[in-house]
Amino acid sequence: MSIPSLSIIASPDDATADIVVHGVQKTSDGPVAPGMSPEQLKQLGATGARGQFVRSVVDGTVTGFVGLGADTSSSSLRAAAASAVRALGDVPQVALALPVASDSDASAVLEGAALGAYSFQGSKSRDPELFAREVQVAVGEAHCTDSVVRSARLISEAVHIARDLVNTPPNHLTPEIFADRVAEEAAGDSVSVTVLDDQQLRDEGFGGISGVGQGSSNPPRLVVVDYNPGPDAPKLALVGKGITFDTGGISLKPSKSMIGMKTDMAGAATVYAAVLAIARLGLPIRVSAYLCLAENVPSHTSIKPEDVLVMRGGKTVEVTNTDAEGRLVLADGIRYAIEQGADAVIDVATLTGAQVVALGNRYTGVMGNNDQVLEQFLKAADAADEPAWPMPIPDDYAEKLESPVADLQNARVGHPDGGMLLAGAFLREFVEDEGRETPWVHVDFAGPASNGGKAYDWNPSGATGVMLRTLVEFAAGYRAK
Repeated sequence: MSIPSLSIIASPDDATADIVVHGVQKTSDGPVAPGMSPEQLKQLGATGARGQFVRSVVDGTVTGFVGLGADTSSSSLRAAAASAVRALGDVPQVALALPVASDSDASAVLEGAALGAYSFQGSKSRDPELFAREVQVAVGEAHCTDSVVRSARLISEAVHIARDLVNTPPNHLTPEIFADRVAEEAAGDSVSVTVLDDQQLRDEGFGGISGVGQGSSNPPRLVVVDYNPGPDAPKLALVGKGITFDTGGISLKPSKSMIGMKTDMAGAATVYAAVLAIARLGLPIRVSAYLCLAENVPSHTSIKPEDVLVMRGGKTVEVTNTDAEGRLVLADGIRYAIEQGADAVIDVATLTGAQVVALGNRYTGVMGNNDQVLEQFLKAADAADEPAWPMPIPDDYAEKLESPVADLQNARVGHPDGGMLLAGAFLREFVEDEGRETPWVHVDFAGPASNGGKAYDWNPSGATGVMLRTLVEFAAGYRAK
């Protein structure tokens, strides 16, 4: 994981880069860019379409032009910066002269450049794809300080960390390896890391995590990453689904449906990297990430349909579908986070295929039990330019989870309707504690967490790191009521 060196300059005239890239806006009168007429831009092939990149010689100098689309919002600026850096490949130094009018605009451009410059080496024997080593951003008269650059760098680094984890092959990232990697990576940061192994999980009543993981020779883990800036800070808990590979267990998936299941730990990767970013930024809020790690595979020791699990906190769950395992590990994590005194809980998960059916691959589904906190989260997502859509948890869905042998069941086999909502209803059962509901937000990003197509905007092919910037934005503005 590496990102370019980021810096700000006053004007493109101050650039020392190999190429200067200008933004082109698409208007009804044709493409518009400083110092260029629409006719000149058209001759170059620059239309201003969002993300379009053109490189040409202008007045004897190699110059780049990147499309902004019809506006100059933070989203279009971030997308343009990422598209330009990606298109330029390994050009060592790049200067971006986009229409920056504020420090938030500058932040969007800086982040876009860093997020666009991503490639995953993995196990390939060839060299990784290279991008610019240095990116300069012209900010004009906007009042920007080094803190804007620092924040963009730290957040982008965290997104790269999450992407790298999600892209890692499952045999290279078992629950134990994941836990060890977190402990090693976080060693130099102002966070503490606690790891509960499979025996501790069984002894301490984590029936969901230990149950899902008991079929694998790679035993489960619960990892707690805690950032504590002081005793008076509000306490936010982030709970992440960390299924390092999901075969469906005894309720085995078709082989085609298993491709991509290494990404089923994206929730855990996201909340972990978000806490690192929050700690490195020094935000005045205590944040704990709970990484619920297990491998869901079939064997003679696996849980099976009609088994009953005793969850953290004592509730019992009849397992009707072992492929609805994510909600089982999350339920334990949510319950534990509430026991630790969290003022609010956000869980993040690639939880349901129903989310993809309902909202596609770019909108995240969000639901919860507290209108005020839910609104804060949606505003944070909007500020981060990460599309999210509020979904309901109908009151009657609790009835759909009734079991004749346990407090509730984990799924309704043969009834796919409202699957995303039903999963939310299941998790809500673990939020209430003696009549009190801790403010809670459920984030289902099964589609947006990974991009199966070509890179777009600031999202590469493969893991996107989506929702991390939203979590940091939410944490920055959260105040417990």
